[in-house]
Amino acid sequence: MARVPGTIVAANAIAYVFMVVMNGLATTLPLNGRTTAEISDSFANTFAPAGYVFSIWGVIYSALMAFVGYSFTRPGRASIAVNRIGWLFVINAVANGVWIVFWHYGMFPATMAMTVVLLGTLCAIALRIGIPATAATRADRWFVHLPFAIYLGWVSVATIANAAVMFLDLGWNGEPLTPEAWTLALIAIATGIGALMVVRRGEIAFAGVLIWAFVGIAVKQVEAAWVPEGAQAAASLLAVISAGRLIAGLIGRTSTRDSETPPVAVV
Repeated sequence: MARVPGTIVAANAIAYVFMVVMNGLATTLPLNGRTTAEISDSFANTFAPAGYVFSIWGVIYSALMAFVGYSFTRPGRASIAVNRIGWLFVINAVANGVWIVFWHYGMFPATMAMTVVLLGTLCAIALRIGIPATAATRADRWFVHLPFAIYLGWVSVATIANAAVMFLDLGWNGEPLTPEAWTLALIAIATGIGALMVVRRGEIAFAGVLIWAFVGIAVKQVEAAWVPEGAQAAASLLAVISAGRLIAGLIGRTSTRDSETPPVAVV
């Protein structure tokens, strides 16, 4: 496999800086006089989590910074995974920054379009780099697979929340179903996706992000009928599935090591 082109490495860094600066301006200025969280809180969205949950962006940006830094190193330039990502991260980061502008100026259908780009590029990245267990090196697993698993997990949640805001802005509140019924249905769908990601791909970090979001929904939506209970049940189910996957993986590695150990002669 050829080395990662220098143009992609440089573009990754530039796009990352653009994304972080735009998100920073959204809070420090803030853009259009309102913070990102204030706009979210202005909608009666029962899928929205508590404000502290959005601190996960700090984790995501730190993980993506590690990815960008890794792509500058000799192992990163030789990484098959980084090479396979190609220009997808650049497209994703630009869409992330543009989303901020649309969101702060109330252009919610446009934010939905950008969210679809975010989700689409992250799904494409996940398919291109494969599952964590097939990572060529430990560095690839930590600096490529893990950052994008966390990012994809959060964008999966954000896509649902963004769609809810867009429909509310357009005047549709989910009829004939109640907002609570929609929220429970969406939590169930997200839980199913999270379970599949754990069982089929071993993406425990993805499920961890969903658990974080579901707990935040339970905390904020205490007055929404059955939503806290549903969110807590979903978080518990994903935690059990993730723990089972971890234990199965540990047992599998132990069994592999044992099978590779030469038999001891009996004298």
